[in-house]
Amino acid sequence: MRIGELSRRTGVSARSLRYYEEQGLLTSSRSDAGQRHYSDAAIQRVSLIRQLFDAGMSSRVIATVLPCVDVPGDLGVAEETFAAMMRERDRIDADIARLIETRDALDVVIGANSRHRAELSTAPERAARST
Repeated sequence: MRIGELSRRTGVSARSLRYYEEQGLLTSSRSDAGQRHYSDAAIQRVSLIRQLFDAGMSSRVIATVLPCVDVPGDLGVAEETFAAMMRERDRIDADIARLIETRDALDVVIGANSRHRAELSTAPERAARST
């Protein structure tokens, strides 16, 4: 299939598909006219690449992980991929911890703001009673 069809079938722009190729994440063959042609397996490959990007992985890390999919029986590839995946998992865990800290800090500010708003809304009533 050509790049336009792969784009339609995956929901990924042709520009992104070309980027994936530049980064070595996706391959195509070329026609005599230079048009890219992809196998049906490219649909699943693009889906996997999108999932990895959505998980926050960089193209460099994805390029390290994908050989495990391409050559599942190679122990060296499996070990390198495992190490890359563990690093990414640790990075994601650290991101989650930072997000939780940020959310907790925001909760403190929201609580203080709620109290301040409540005080402001009752201030005119108190002023009217004291006159």
